[in-house]
Amino acid sequence: MTNDAESGPEFEGRHHLENAIRPEVWEAFSKLNALTMTNNSIGLELTLEVFTIASLAAGCRHCQSHGAYGLSLTGTDTERIQALWSFETSNLFSDADRAALRFALAAGQSPGAVTAEHHREMRAHFTDAQIADTLSVICVAGWLNRWNDALATVTDQESIDWAEEHLSEVGWSAGKHVGAAEEQRQAHPSTMWALGKDPLQRD
Repeated sequence: MTNDAESGPEFEGRHHLENAIRPEVWEAFSKLNALTMTNNSIGLELTLEVFTIASLAAGCRHCQSHGAYGLSLTGTDTERIQALWSFETSNLFSDADRAALRFALAAGQSPGAVTAEHHREMRAHFTDAQIADTLSVICVAGWLNRWNDALATVTDQESIDWAEEHLSEVGWSAGKHVGAAEEQRQAHPSTMWALGKDPLQRD
């Protein structure tokens, strides 16, 4: 279990400010998230890789751990997941993969860094519909990145344990996303959905 003292007094009670504070907004976003992440033309593996890289660009370690562990839960090799942090030089990614990940890295920054070259590269490998789906994933990641990084959301122990074991060597750490037991979610969102539970549930 995480150390309560690590959360710091400046983040006290942050779990009361979760997305669910506006149930109608959380419900609408949950539908958008499900549609964008699971019903698109680029496939689940690339979807989660794009999500992870966009989160890396935005600096949200909470979402980085969720994207990376989500890949593991869907069967992606750990070596490939770790290689996302060096996708430009890894031989585990195709030219098409790298085009999408470069696009995600540029679009996930603030201010955005997408150029005409990113557009040309994407069009060399993807249809317009696939490019739109890729950008949709980046935009959904952006909502979650901003919310969870600004809130310093306490990451579930399941995701932290996996990330600490497999991502520490590429520079990942939980940082500010640790806290008191009552602030911590039960499990990774995929685990919660599989159990028919809300991913924000804590008890």
